[in-house]
Amino acid sequence: MNRDVKPASGMAPTVTEPPDIRTVGIIGAGQMGNGIAHVCALAGLPVTIVDIKPEALTRAMTIMARNIDRQVNRSIVSSDQRDEALARVSTSTDYSALNGADFVIEATTEKEDIKRLVFKALIPNLKPSCIVASNTSSISITRLGAATDRPERFIGMHFMNPVPVMKLVEIIRGIATDEPTFQAVKNLAQKLGKVGAVSEDFPAFIVNRILVPMINEAVYALYEGVGSVSAIDTSMKLGANHPMGPLELADFIGLDTCLSIMQVLYEGLSDSKYRPCPLLVKYVEAGWHGRKTGRGFYDYTQTPPRPTR
Repeated sequence: MNRDVKPASGMAPTVTEPPDIRTVGIIGAGQMGNGIAHVCALAGLPVTIVDIKPEALTRAMTIMARNIDRQVNRSIVSSDQRDEALARVSTSTDYSALNGADFVIEATTEKEDIKRLVFKALIPNLKPSCIVASNTSSISITRLGAATDRPERFIGMHFMNPVPVMKLVEIIRGIATDEPTFQAVKNLAQKLGKVGAVSEDFPAFIVNRILVPMINEAVYALYEGVGSVSAIDTSMKLGANHPMGPLELADFIGLDTCLSIMQVLYEGLSDSKYRPCPLLVKYVEAGWHGRKTGRGFYDYTQTPPRPTR
């Protein structure tokens, strides 16, 4: 054996540059999906929104136009920027419309079985290099990525609601997520004018790990008769300087989403402190999901909204 043999000179470790995300696809035309489309289009990125319901796509475009108009009225964007942004957005009910996308983000309901079905239908329509993300607020990125053909190019990108207003994006790597994918998504967040906070892949990540148990505790306070809806929300607004009371915030987020997050925490961490309040469960079972259904802890059919308890 010749011990004098050395590695060839001039050989450097291969460094893979993060891919450039130039076109975006979004699955789901709900509140989060149209908000993500809004910020991507204003940032100059062509966007395709896919939803199985044509009426949801029509509603998303209407909401997006209205929200950008508000930004024009506040001199945040110009009327030309508005027109150019809206022209960058296309819609479809067919996943094949995403076959040229560099990046696709799923923004459907917070239920793992539904997300898995979405990825199963989506993946065959994507080019091999496409990065896939989930806007999940609580579900394991590692587990979702393992259900696709590209766990190394799968990542969590959790936007806050309302997306055009909130600056934070949680970026969550699964155990298989590679470095170029992570860097590409960090760059995308920056291009969208967002601040990226990196979270480990634990149930509910950072924001909802802290926020939703507080909301659940507020529901317990209501359930146990510690205070009324108005008293609890007023106490937290004036006593803790929160801009919105926890029960009002729960209605804004969606009580079904809050319940799903608490269930993920309870099941994922096996700690009784994360047990969903029975009253929260009851409201969701009644279809009282908050603002989006017109009734939750407040009745939104009245102006101003009236507490329901």
